[in-house]
Amino acid sequence: MDSLTHLFYGGVICAAIAPTAHRRAALLAGAALNTLPDLDVLPLALCDDPVVRMTWHRAATHSWLVLPFIAWASWVFFRRRGGRVTQAPGRWWWAIFICLMAHPLLDSFTVYGTQLLWPIPIPPLMWSSLFIIDPLFTLSWLLACVLAWWAWDKPLGQRALLAGLVLGAGYLGWSLLAKVLVQREADRQLAALGLADAPRFSVPMPFNTLLWQVTAMTPTGFVTGQRSLVADHGPMQFTAYPSDVAALRAMAAFPVVQRLTWFNHGFQKAQLRDGQLILSDLRMGSEPDYTFNFAVARRVGTQWQAIPPQQLRWPWQARKRLPDMWRRIWRQPPPQSTASSTASRASP
Repeated sequence: MDSLTHLFYGGVICAAIAPTAHRRAALLAGAALNTLPDLDVLPLALCDDPVVRMTWHRAATHSWLVLPFIAWASWVFFRRRGGRVTQAPGRWWWAIFICLMAHPLLDSFTVYGTQLLWPIPIPPLMWSSLFIIDPLFTLSWLLACVLAWWAWDKPLGQRALLAGLVLGAGYLGWSLLAKVLVQREADRQLAALGLADAPRFSVPMPFNTLLWQVTAMTPTGFVTGQRSLVADHGPMQFTAYPSDVAALRAMAAFPVVQRLTWFNHGFQKAQLRDGQLILSDLRMGSEPDYTFNFAVARRVGTQWQAIPPQQLRWPWQARKRLPDMWRRIWRQPPPQSTASSTASRASP
């Protein structure tokens, strides 16, 4: 999630556990603690390899096998210094521990994923039911923090914290339910297209949980479709896009390609651009605009030659599409002219 959400989210958790007399300090401490795991971006910024910067973020500092030791070390340090942690060591231990462990748990609800059990080399966990910035989700934590700060020594303060926790957890539950509803319709239509067993993922479109995008891999590329939980009725519509799967297979043994494929679960697009092989992470963005694009190889005759990975950026049209996305939430597009043409393009 974005940094602001982590600030308020951590503040609410810590303040809800800490003693009432420590509530304002706990709001600040929780904000700091919940931000701590994301400080891994500072040493990673010193690395000139963009693939390392991407795939090592949310790794060691987000691991449930590492964070308990950081929580214990923090608790011991502040307890020895005296002050609030010494006055209520039990309450503060749980506040510190839960606050730190909650950070990567929340990140796992986004499509970027979290290496929750690092150093065990399993792909990042990605439930992908929340967009990385979701104003409605952040609002519940923000309001709870403001009310708890203002009424820190009153029953209203504790009620605000509990309400924030309930609303935040409820929104997470809604996002998972919305995902199930979208995936159920997507599964039905993909089966009709002959893609019942195709690897797929679903993700909410920016800033909401009402409009979703589903992507499924095919032998020649991938298909994508959108689903509005408000406006759409009937079969979900998918559009097929090509990918240079032959080049991707030829580069499969290269370490950088293996690392990216492991990180993005194989949800990537390969394309030849200016003689270079570009891999795009399909999980973040929509055709043709993707957040992460890496040049990983150069074509030399009929062979591919690995190059130091470069992250490429080109002019985005995504911002211009936000008004269209907002209208898409409330309005279903007209049916595709020939469903059979889409099916034939999607099938092997």
